[in-house]
Amino acid sequence: MPALSSRAAAVLLDMAGCPNRCRHCWLGNPPNRRMSIETLQWVAQQFRAWAPSGQSAPCGERAPFFQPLTVSTWFREPDFADDYRRFYELERELGDGEPARFELLSIWRLAHDEGYARWARDIGTEACQITFFGLERNTDYFVRRRGAFRDSLLATERLLEVGIRPRWQVFMLEPVIPELPRLVDLIQQLDLERRVRALGHEFAVFLNIPSPDGEAFHIEHLRPTEDALSAIPANLAAKTCQHFGAATLQECLGKAEGELLRELVDCDQPFADMPSTLAFMVTPDLDVYSNIAEPQPWWRLGNLREDGLDAILDCFQQDANPGLRAQFHLPVSRLARAYGRAEGRQLYSRGDLIRRWLRLWGEEQAIPAE
Repeated sequence: MPALSSRAAAVLLDMAGCPNRCRHCWLGNPPNRRMSIETLQWVAQQFRAWAPSGQSAPCGERAPFFQPLTVSTWFREPDFADDYRRFYELERELGDGEPARFELLSIWRLAHDEGYARWARDIGTEACQITFFGLERNTDYFVRRRGAFRDSLLATERLLEVGIRPRWQVFMLEPVIPELPRLVDLIQQLDLERRVRALGHEFAVFLNIPSPDGEAFHIEHLRPTEDALSAIPANLAAKTCQHFGAATLQECLGKAEGELLRELVDCDQPFADMPSTLAFMVTPDLDVYSNIAEPQPWWRLGNLREDGLDAILDCFQQDANPGLRAQFHLPVSRLARAYGRAEGRQLYSRGDLIRRWLRLWGEEQAIPAE
């Protein structure tokens, strides 16, 4: 990996956890544990003060590197903490600029806290994404929480009431495909096209397929095949293409693994994929991971209290853990030959297929716990 090429970064803490245990979540399903405000302040200060060795300010002291620095109290569910308003103000105090929201809100809180939607609108939220897995039974199953589907419908209503436009993401898995026509009917029954247009925008709904990492690695057997493309209702297909700015559904949802394998088996370059904004995720145990990949042992950068931030960022820049070494040094062709399935018909984007192979490689490299 090249040295830190941008001074902009984010540090994200999991201060309250998440009400769900989604089967598609790339962050896994760790237990909910609280982190104190003092810990948040200490972690933010570690990143705020860090500077590469040898870089000096005019006064002779090391000059802080991360500018601007975004500080977040969550990286799973936003605003799940009861004192979410205080947490939001802390993000403003400790970070540079307004806290990043990414058009995400807590769907659980939208359904269970009547004042939350208005507060979200007051801080400038204009859109919010809500995830579905078809209708009620499947959505509750894949979110692993009874009532998740009904909460999502109530959240939709509360967003509209305060002038925030809802955007529906529908994860397309084999059990979900038969329900897509009825989901389109539900959108029509709720009159979402007209109601969102009244806010000055088109209603956005689109299909997606979970990336094969985190919890979603365990539902890979439910990934749709090429045959699923012909079963998608025409209006939902059009909306999906519109969302992704693509001409065809295959551009949005990927190709069959066997077809992609033929393209990748001769690729002698590493994957070397980087997020647009670098972030460091800090767990309640103060373990640190980057947002390059899922928080698995082979991607761990170190522990903030035990190792210190210098060692953690040195690990990051030197590709010193197995995950980073594979992503930035291992040829894709080697992964393709080891894990590619020539007869595979399930749909993948290029990046997601390589991420699947990296997960398989990581599990082989993982060191058993003592």
